[in-house]
Amino acid sequence: MILRNLRATRVVASMLGVFSGLMGMEHGYFETLPGNGAPGGVIMDAIGRQMHSMFQGSEPAFTIIPNFFITGVLAIILGFIVTIWAAAFIQRKNGVAVMIVLSVVLFLVGGGLAPLVIETIAGAIGTRSNEPPRWWQAHLSVGVQVFFRKLWPWVFILFFPPSLMNLQIAILGNFFGAKNQSVTAILIFLIFGLLLLSIASGFAYDTQTRADSHNEETHFQ
Repeated sequence: MILRNLRATRVVASMLGVFSGLMGMEHGYFETLPGNGAPGGVIMDAIGRQMHSMFQGSEPAFTIIPNFFITGVLAIILGFIVTIWAAAFIQRKNGVAVMIVLSVVLFLVGGGLAPLVIETIAGAIGTRSNEPPRWWQAHLSVGVQVFFRKLWPWVFILFFPPSLMNLQIAILGNFFGAKNQSVTAILIFLIFGLLLLSIASGFAYDTQTRADSHNEETHFQ
């Protein structure tokens, strides 16, 4: 599997960045639809009364631009840049810092709060991708580390279905026609739970990979 040939924490940071960039573009698309109307404040709904009846969500966002269309265009452009940067350049020197700055700008031009939160988490992971936290080995038993390592990459793959379902609720305002707040609560719980497990399993996988590489180098010396 391709994911097994890459540094796990780098994959988590990069894919989260890509996902948040795409979410920013999605916000931007809906923000362009009302045209040149004024949002009426710095907080606006990307999806509003002007939408087709099938879109019953809201997708609230912050913007410093008093124009729906310009805000949407900027969100699409910044979201695209974030997506490309996270996919191809996050591993470069200062790549994480640049991605966080881009995500803040995206937030300011209507990209939404969720992409900013996800980008911040991705950035935090990215800063530790070259060296997992030392407390990992100091405070967790070998058995626990092995358990988390075996979860990679499956828990990270499972992170995306509930995330996409939650996005569908944010756009349509319902879960395939059913309006139930408990569904949203369950999805959010799953999203953050799987994200935490993904981070833990990524660190465990990278820690074991480094240990195996060190043992092989020692063996051949």
